[in-house]
Amino acid sequence: MGETTQTKTALVTGGSRGIGAATVLALADRGYDVSFTYRNKAARANDIVSQATQRGVKALALGCDITRPEDRVQLFQQVQQWQPQLDTLVLNASGGLEKEMLALDPEYPMHMNRDAQTALVDLALPLLRPGGTIVFITSHWAHLYGHGIQHIPAYEPVAASKYAGEQALRARQQEFAQRGIRLIVVTGDLIEGTITPKLLERAAPGLAANRSIQVGALPTTTEMGEAIAIAATDPSLPDGHTIVIGGSLASLMTEESLP
Repeated sequence: MGETTQTKTALVTGGSRGIGAATVLALADRGYDVSFTYRNKAARANDIVSQATQRGVKALALGCDITRPEDRVQLFQQVQQWQPQLDTLVLNASGGLEKEMLALDPEYPMHMNRDAQTALVDLALPLLRPGGTIVFITSHWAHLYGHGIQHIPAYEPVAASKYAGEQALRARQQEFAQRGIRLIVVTGDLIEGTITPKLLERAAPGLAANRSIQVGALPTTTEMGEAIAIAATDPSLPDGHTIVIGGSLASLMTEESLP
């Protein structure tokens, strides 16, 4: 009798739309059972569940505000009831441009993009199998924050907090490695079809058009989702590796007007 192949499992934060939804489906295409969080709009999340299950895998949508400790605890209780272990944690959910959230909490970008990310990792580590992967999703401007790049003022708190989140996770690589878990970072240019360029366009009209003139066609959510799925599933990628999607990081060092 042959050995039974163990199904791979993943948790994606912010998986009901945009890059997160594309990631859920890309992992489903690779045979992963996928759970994902969403903050609101259950109907949209249920549609992604339907699309994933049509690919022959199990999928679970979980309403969760990842900045709320009680929501995070409940999230992992639900995940563990669904699947006792995880192979991949994709930290895709981020924020900091939402006016309503900033009005309630001026420190919201840091609470979302650094504190919630590390808290999620703390809860995920006991579930992650050796050989598993944590994938942190960021932007070129956040990844290079503090390296002389100028930002649109509205985006700077996002860039600073996402950079802080990435550095907080990189500082824990040895801890992860002792558990047999890799950290991979995926950084993207402006991504076509996501909410961030739309929000930034209000502060800097023509931003996306100018960027596409500089670097060519902007990456799509599908391309970003595929890159994230590769980051999660390719065991040849070394711990701490950075995957760059769209444009080049070097080109940003000379730009005058950036997110």
